[in-house]
Amino acid sequence: MTEALDKENQGGQEKSPILQHIKALRAVLVKSALAIVIATVLCLYFLGDWLIAALSRPIIERGIQIIYTAVSEALITKLKVSLVAGIIAASPFVFLQIWGFIKPALYPKEQKKFRLLFFVTVFLFLLGILFCYGVVYSLALDFFLVAGEGLATPMLSIDKYIGYLFSFAVPFGIAFQIPVFIYITTSIGFTTAQGLKKARRYVVLGIFVLAAVLTPPDIVSQTLMALPMLVLYEISVFISSRVKPKERE
Repeated sequence: MTEALDKENQGGQEKSPILQHIKALRAVLVKSALAIVIATVLCLYFLGDWLIAALSRPIIERGIQIIYTAVSEALITKLKVSLVAGIIAASPFVFLQIWGFIKPALYPKEQKKFRLLFFVTVFLFLLGILFCYGVVYSLALDFFLVAGEGLATPMLSIDKYIGYLFSFAVPFGIAFQIPVFIYITTSIGFTTAQGLKKARRYVVLGIFVLAAVLTPPDIVSQTLMALPMLVLYEISVFISSRVKPKERE
């Protein structure tokens, strides 16, 4: 009887760490979701109109009228924009929650490297979106407006315009993760600078295929995305050559 109780206690002790991890993960998810909801509501009430105006500025400055074709379209679009803004605004809190969850499982040296890599990833993602919005998106708009000049009077739906903008910008944030991806694969010995150089012709083809998948279905958007990705790849080759040999072991 005593041996049976001892086995049950040992089994409970073995399961308790797993249950603790599950509870901790659930707490992270609940807190993160609550933070996003609160940030979204605040953005909707205090920044909703300003965000729509800021995102619509590139097209309005070119003299194009923005319309909505459904009764709820304008409100739904504002909700979508506020949700994206809320996620961005709440991201520091969410990242801290995630960091607090995984930190105990890392060694001190790993914590330092992971922390740096984590913030570099976030920075490159935001940089990719800003680069798209500030540089590439304006060039794409000018091209399409010139191409359609004289064919019809442009009046864009607010929902389709914002959707196109997001579908254009988010892939740039993802594409700017190439240096991080190459650094990780080189650190674990999966890639080398010499191998990346030899595979350059295949990578170029893969980049254009990936750009075709991630961007809207037009050659201009795909090309404007592929070119920065090619530059990032060459930067990644340089980064790979600087990774210490001991990190590849």
